[in-house]
Amino acid sequence: MRKHSKCLTCLAVLILISLFFLSNLSGQTDYITPGDASKHIGETKTVCGTVASTFYSVRSKGQPTFLNLDKPYPNQIFTVVIWGPDRNKFKNSPEVFFKEKTICVTGQIETYRGKPQIIVRDPSQITIKKD
Repeated sequence: MRKHSKCLTCLAVLILISLFFLSNLSGQTDYITPGDASKHIGETKTVCGTVASTFYSVRSKGQPTFLNLDKPYPNQIFTVVIWGPDRNKFKNSPEVFFKEKTICVTGQIETYRGKPQIIVRDPSQITIKKD
């Protein structure tokens, strides 16, 4: 009986330790804010923020779609860029579907005119963040 009791105690301790580590991991953020993106140029990261303004530049070369996070254009601090050929991969028009939603975008952070951005080539790079 003692061996069985010791095994149950060890198992209980192991379960508690596992639950402790899992709860701590779930509290960690795997993303950065749009304001921190400029510190991660060249890195592949997930950036989460609220889409403050959007624009589909249908008459511009490459027909880009811009999703500006946290602050609207022209004061944007981070931009998601979707080029024209990649728009067809989205079920809905990105500039309408994502407007005012909190999203997370994953990709390599680069800069354009001093502002950080991620170019999205596939819809799987963008998710709507649930609180």
